[in-house]
Amino acid sequence: MSLTLYKRDPLKMFEDVFNDRVSPFFSSMIAPSFKVDVSEDEHSIFIEADMPGIKKEDIKVSMDSDLLSITAERTQSEEEKKKGFHRVERSWGCLSRSFTIGENVNTEKIEAKYDNGVLKVVIPKIEPSKKSETSIPVN
Repeated sequence: MSLTLYKRDPLKMFEDVFNDRVSPFFSSMIAPSFKVDVSEDEHSIFIEADMPGIKKEDIKVSMDSDLLSITAERTQSEEEKKKGFHRVERSWGCLSRSFTIGENVNTEKIEAKYDNGVLKVVIPKIEPSKKSETSIPVN
């Protein structure tokens, strides 16, 4: 980097400092993941995850108690490893997100569909069990 670039474009200096020095520091502290939208209606909970460049067979969706986990592996090809990159912003490795869903869902009917880089998970809700009130005599 030469200072003559900054004389022509003073904002370039801040862009270079932020992108080249600060960003890798913070990104190394944060585990790679993917962006999600979570919504619900009266019948289901919906999760849509952007997972571009990931193969369907590399995605795993699992439910353990009330925790839904989505994991995926993004690998770098041998051809890409040989290139001399000037900048790398895409994440490689294991990507993971977990969501506490709650107890009032039908875990046996969860559906996951992957299409055009978007994973869509539909979690059907069930009616919460009604607890009957019991009168206890006080002696």
